[in-house]
Amino acid sequence: MSLYPTAGGRIYATYGVIYVSIVLLWLWGADEILPHLWDFVVVVIMLMGMGIVMFSPR
Repeated sequence: MSLYPTAGGRIYATYGVIYVSIVLLWLWGADEILPHLWDFVVVVIMLMGMGIVMFSPR
């Protein structure tokens, strides 16, 4: 049984995008590793996918 039976996919999609974005920011800020252009492309693709999941008809 899930704690969020009706919105589980939406919650996990949001969590995944936030997690990957924070990791990239951490690498950039704390570890001084510059993200590659493709890192930003992946984040944009993930945001679009999250948008599809979040705003699709229920």
